[in-house]
Amino acid sequence: MSTKSVKSVVLVHGGFVDGSGWEGVYKALSKNGYKVSVVQNPTTSLADDVAATRRAIAAAEGDVILVGHSYGGVVITEAGTDPKVAGLVYITAFAPDQGESVAKLIANPPPGAPVPPILPPQDGFLLLDRTQFAASFAADVESSLADFMANAQVPWGLDALNGEVTKPAWKVKPSWYLVATDDKMIPVPAQRMMANRAGAKTVDQSGSHAVYVSQPQAVAAIIEDAARGVSN
Repeated sequence: MSTKSVKSVVLVHGGFVDGSGWEGVYKALSKNGYKVSVVQNPTTSLADDVAATRRAIAAAEGDVILVGHSYGGVVITEAGTDPKVAGLVYITAFAPDQGESVAKLIANPPPGAPVPPILPPQDGFLLLDRTQFAASFAADVESSLADFMANAQVPWGLDALNGEVTKPAWKVKPSWYLVATDDKMIPVPAQRMMANRAGAKTVDQSGSHAVYVSQPQAVAAIIEDAARGVSN
């Protein structure tokens, strides 16, 4: 990997949403000279999403900072071993170890932890209860946008939920982690456990699970910190 400045960023969304939620982060990074691409995961299976992400990495100019939100953290953990990936940034995301999946990481929530309003699977896909979407996923997002997100959900495949990581990229790549301290989807203690285990440089940010939508400047800031960190 070169020591020259890393200016390419690949953004990976999580379950129930598409890549459009990254617009604010995209604009903030682009304004500061970064070349940003947004992966549109099919969220059908971990293998499919990793393949989509690897295509974006291959198309990027030079080394990249690979960023994942929520389930996107599983995708970057698996795809991030690519030699073009200089660093990983987890935005209130899952950072599984070898053999772990989202399903395994959420299997035994601690007493009192928020329970995401996931509806029973239909044809192998999951959705969140629209009436509870804003409160659980996007509590600090402007209400009309949160309502749009609830009604524009992307079905999340059980094969994505159950997809297990083979070789965790955070074991071989420097990592950063933004903890969303008001998250009602991934408990804060779980975020901290995964960040600590990955040896990630951690930043706390007040915000919901959709912090990448509501606080794009804060999210862009940790990504730029990662880009500078791997360039030094």
